[in-house]
Amino acid sequence: MNSEEIGGWFWPEYKAGPRLSVEEALYREGEEMAGHSKWAQIKRKKAKVDAQRGKIFTRLSREIMVAARQGGGDPEANPRLKTAIQRAREANIPFENIQRAIQKATGEIGGGGYEEVTYEGYGPGGVALLIKVTTDNRNRTAAEVRHILNKYGGSLGEAGCVAWLFQPKGLILVEKDGLTEEELLLSALESGAEDLREVDDGFEITTAPEELARVKAGLEVQGLRVAEAELTFVPQTSVTVTGEEGLRVLRLVQHLEELDDVETVYANFDIPTEIMEQVTRE
Repeated sequence: MNSEEIGGWFWPEYKAGPRLSVEEALYREGEEMAGHSKWAQIKRKKAKVDAQRGKIFTRLSREIMVAARQGGGDPEANPRLKTAIQRAREANIPFENIQRAIQKATGEIGGGGYEEVTYEGYGPGGVALLIKVTTDNRNRTAAEVRHILNKYGGSLGEAGCVAWLFQPKGLILVEKDGLTEEELLLSALESGAEDLREVDDGFEITTAPEELARVKAGLEVQGLRVAEAELTFVPQTSVTVTGEEGLRVLRLVQHLEELDDVETVYANFDIPTEIMEQVTRE
């Protein structure tokens, strides 16, 4: 791989297009898919950019390495890598850093020993937690996750204890840009989407996981601006928690997300918006 090319993509082409600030990239990430619930929407609006800038860079670099190791270093043949590189570009991560992450993952240089691990557990009130991590040391990460769960009223469960509650889906966020739900619905269905709903910061379109890339491309061909497109896990049932119990759940999720190795926490809670906003102000 030379300094001007990534898997057949020439860097000038790769750099083309609008660049986003780190704040905008963090807004898009929404903690890399916390179910795109009301909690995810609130966090996108209230992201603490200065405190999390370094972690965003680390997360994106790790995602590039995992994607390249699993699917190869050519973005055109590896949709996950293509998406990860796009996010890194939007966050203004230097080209050299992106290239180095790919080279580590493909074995051209050393240091790419990260792997994905999923932990399952419970929070206060019986809320199910699916915790996705990227780590180079399973023992360290497991101990950190267990510590946070125990400290904030949760518990680590056996493999499979809650995964069955979550269904993998493709999820696309389209900015409103004056669109109505009726106008977008037809375009989404024509592109192969399953469902659409309006949220505070746009429209969320759900797809089958394997249809995500095709639906995204179909929307973009029609001139729609896709703010996010990623795989997520949607809970099939939810648990209502309020008051102090709701606060404990959100604080637990926040502290899990602050761990360096944690990429995403999926949960099936239903918590009033005012409680979510209270936590983000703390």
